[in-house]
Amino acid sequence: MVATRIDGKAFAATLREKIGGQVAALKDEHGITPGLAVVLVGDDPASQVYVASKGKQTKAAGMNSYEHRLSADASQAELLALIGRLNADSAVHGILVQLPLPDHIDEAEVINAIAVKKDVDGFTIANTGRLTTGQRAMVPCTPLGCLMLLRDQLGDLSGKNAVVIGRSNIVGKPMAALLLADSATVTIAHSRTKNLPEVVRRADIVVAAVGRPQMVKGEWIKPGATVIDVGINRTDDGLVGDVDYDSVAEVAGAITPVPGGVGPMTIACLLANTLTACCRANGLPDPAGLSL
Repeated sequence: MVATRIDGKAFAATLREKIGGQVAALKDEHGITPGLAVVLVGDDPASQVYVASKGKQTKAAGMNSYEHRLSADASQAELLALIGRLNADSAVHGILVQLPLPDHIDEAEVINAIAVKKDVDGFTIANTGRLTTGQRAMVPCTPLGCLMLLRDQLGDLSGKNAVVIGRSNIVGKPMAALLLADSATVTIAHSRTKNLPEVVRRADIVVAAVGRPQMVKGEWIKPGATVIDVGINRTDDGLVGDVDYDSVAEVAGAITPVPGGVGPMTIACLLANTLTACCRANGLPDPAGLSL
């Protein structure tokens, strides 16, 4: 068996086209343009690349892009004051603070200062609680992208056994909540789970988000399972995921590559969340096919 390669890059391109079309319709019919504000503190090279990419794709989708840069020694009070101004700005529908932040800034306090309706990363306590309890929420972008890929590949997820490897607030926990909402039977595993290969081997769906290069091996995988690799790890051999792609692809039914799998979906879902936030702020229905 050779696994089907799940092309996240192509899926994300199609998703961005849908978003662009709905943004254009929003402008034509209501005179409204979604706006995304991205805040970067410091000069971390990787963060600068991510922010530039987000700005480029935001503009390509027809949205307004607002970029705010603060120096690495900016105080927490300065950052919170900026977020306060963005919360009050009616032209800004989504606010994203690029992580990581400098050590002297309390990341949780900053995230929770973002207005819930503008929290397009879905990281605030309020949105996390809403997602977990099945209420309407802004959903974290990476898990949302994974769910879209799974639905596209498998259709109905009801009753399927899913294992999420990783328990982070950004990916693991919200991913589990989304799978539960789709009526999958979900296990959250992690690096300290006993007999982890045996746990994973029972899964119809595996989402690997543990942050360890090529940790998941082919012998861990149930034949025909669908494997979503969220990991991005820099090694001497280049970028690799949390899954040993070559060995897993010989057993799985479908698998995402790294790069070109989940990564492109994250920014596409950020744009989707911004459009959703804009529609909700203006009392309009959620955009079709872009939100839960």
